[in-house]
Amino acid sequence: MQVYLDNTATSWPKPNTVVESIADYLKNYGGSPGRSGHAFALKAARIVFETRELLAEFFNADSSDRVIFTSNATNASNIAFKGILKKGDHVITSHMEHNSTIRPLRNLEKEGIIELTIIDCDNNGNIDFDLLKSSFRQNTKLVSTIHGSNIIGITLPIDKIGALCKSKNVLYHVDAAQTAGFLPIDVQKNSIDILTFTGHKKLLGPSGTGGLILRNNVEIDTLIHGGSGSKSESETHPDFYPDKLEAGTPNTVGITGLKAGIEFILKQGQKNIINHSRQITDYFLDSLIDIDEIKIHGPGKEKNILPVISVTSNFFPPDKIASILDKEYGIMTRAGLMCSPLGHKALGTFPQGTLRFSPGFFTSKKDIDYTINSLKQIFKNK
Repeated sequence: MQVYLDNTATSWPKPNTVVESIADYLKNYGGSPGRSGHAFALKAARIVFETRELLAEFFNADSSDRVIFTSNATNASNIAFKGILKKGDHVITSHMEHNSTIRPLRNLEKEGIIELTIIDCDNNGNIDFDLLKSSFRQNTKLVSTIHGSNIIGITLPIDKIGALCKSKNVLYHVDAAQTAGFLPIDVQKNSIDILTFTGHKKLLGPSGTGGLILRNNVEIDTLIHGGSGSKSESETHPDFYPDKLEAGTPNTVGITGLKAGIEFILKQGQKNIINHSRQITDYFLDSLIDIDEIKIHGPGKEKNILPVISVTSNFFPPDKIASILDKEYGIMTRAGLMCSPLGHKALGTFPQGTLRFSPGFFTSKKDIDYTINSLKQIFKNK
């Protein structure tokens, strides 16, 4: 038996429609959008346009022109940070951030471009909101937070943080890598100026896809210059969106799969997906409580929790349990720091990290029962 419990890293399996749409593109019309006027190129351009429009509607963007395709959330964050932040700017972020946020910000700090403040979180990942409010300075340009944690599944109150940033006339960036496609996100209602997301997690698309959504009030410098399929007579890069931030041939095959992933979510209904995931996660948590050798980290069963469970044990390190589960039982999980060392320091699980289980839409109670029985067998043989 094989059980995949690493959906926080990459969702699997993909819906059949995602696989079929990718195969259809590769077999039947694999042209480059905007690069010529033949039928294949025109059909590819139509798919890219329709996906851009779909994403704009899905996240309630100001305009589909402000939906920028990237290769992943990390790429999107780098484009945003390095295109917006200038020398002397102050940035506020939190201890629960992924390295896709911390590393580019630390790099800008090291280069003397920005000043950086990192807000404490408690051992359940909750941000100290009073400390956040008191950290704003005259030169604060940006606040950047995750929407959901990839370690313990806690979600931050982006509506509350967004309203605070708006009142301070400060830009708000949300890293929605873990929540885009799962939890409803409204960039206008939540006062989000910059949204970054990836396509291969909760949006159920293929890897190598992601995006950046900018509100109309945000201006950003071009990070990469080159071919765009537009303004080909000019030796300088176009200065209009989305072409301004999309140099080079787009990942059309990936975008095709991403479109199918979003359509699958819409057909199933986000509420139905959320309900299934929470039922499975709650069932998993209730079952784990019976295993005395395991400690569960995080807030447990909460309304806005993501389908993510992190545990540790005094008997085996996380990577040892993950290895046994994989090799002896066919259960695939994730162990370690999950690219979020500051988060683990806040949780008290640094430097070993945790063992993470992340069920998905296709995870069944049978999968959970098998996993629980396998864990009990591992500790029985300790």
